[in-house]
Amino acid sequence: MCSCEEPRWGWGRCAPGPILLLSLLLAAPFGLLGEETRQVTLEVIPDSMGLPQNLLHIRAVGTNSTLHYVWSSLGPPAVLLVATNTPHSNLSVNWSRLLSPEPDGALMVLPKDSIQFSSALVFTRLFEFDSTNTSDVAAEPPGKPYPPYSLAEFSWNNITDSLDPATLSATFRGHPNQDPTRAFANGSLAFRVQAFSRSGRPAQPPRLLHTMDTCQLEVALVGASPRGNRSLFGLELDQLLWGSLPSGFVQWRPVAFSQKQGGRESALPCQASPLHPTLAYPLPQSPIVRAFFGSHNNFCAFNLTFGASTGPGYWDQHYLSWSMLLGVGTPPVDAFSPLVLGIMAVALGAPGFMLLAGGLFLLLGPKRYSEYQPIN
Repeated sequence: MCSCEEPRWGWGRCAPGPILLLSLLLAAPFGLLGEETRQVTLEVIPDSMGLPQNLLHIRAVGTNSTLHYVWSSLGPPAVLLVATNTPHSNLSVNWSRLLSPEPDGALMVLPKDSIQFSSALVFTRLFEFDSTNTSDVAAEPPGKPYPPYSLAEFSWNNITDSLDPATLSATFRGHPNQDPTRAFANGSLAFRVQAFSRSGRPAQPPRLLHTMDTCQLEVALVGASPRGNRSLFGLELDQLLWGSLPSGFVQWRPVAFSQKQGGRESALPCQASPLHPTLAYPLPQSPIVRAFFGSHNNFCAFNLTFGASTGPGYWDQHYLSWSMLLGVGTPPVDAFSPLVLGIMAVALGAPGFMLLAGGLFLLLGPKRYSEYQPIN
């Protein structure tokens, strides 16, 4: 069984930015997929209970494999990632069982023996810190913490209203069920999910390189009233660890934005905490995770914090956005800039750097170039 201190594969090593990218490259040399073409579809799974539609299924079908991304706002927002070795695998949902106190077995990908990889990522809490008297950017925590918002206690919109087949995207938008201070009276927390029918980059920063094997999430906090004059926000992510190849990945750049258009003037640093076990405190369960994996899971958690006490921040326009990619196999990779290679050399020492540089040259080759913008 995997441990939080020494995860075996994939998105277990969660340092942000280029170092994250490197560790995932080395941990995931066995690409399951690598198919040149995929038929990508996005659908809302309807229920028979008359509830708001909140189960989104992305299916990416290749010649010899299928990727299933299942996103839901039942309980805390969560995503299942399942890869199969057949183009004919399908998602099966038993709604009455899924909505029951014991949802085990309510969500399956069939045939079961075609599953080559599966994992989950759960977004459990929205943090807020008062950074007024904090000058250290890397401080843990980055300020005096306010009581966190439990995302399991949010109300979410009907995602059918935001479904856009043209861009293969949909948005989960929510606010707290109980909001005595009316902090979210004019605000919301949004999870915009997007799949891709071809490789490329979005026009807006952070311009993460995507492929047909990946799915992108943009998290945006908009219009909510902060509880302090210099509030910083963060997210808690739980991940289900695994011990079988191929591996999965979560990839992001260490930057968030305090303006919708995104740019250097609104760029915020993104700090990631080390992995830690979740046994020390109770966390809300995701019905879709329990429905697929059962009740006995090995979870670890890590936190992301956006911004610093100085410079641009959420307080400028009451806006914060951050993006990530997730997928199976080898993540999309650009060559590293000289600045990043220099940082890696200092961190790893010359012998380790030479080994890694040689491996990266073999992996990346001389044909690729970098569009990543250095961040000091």
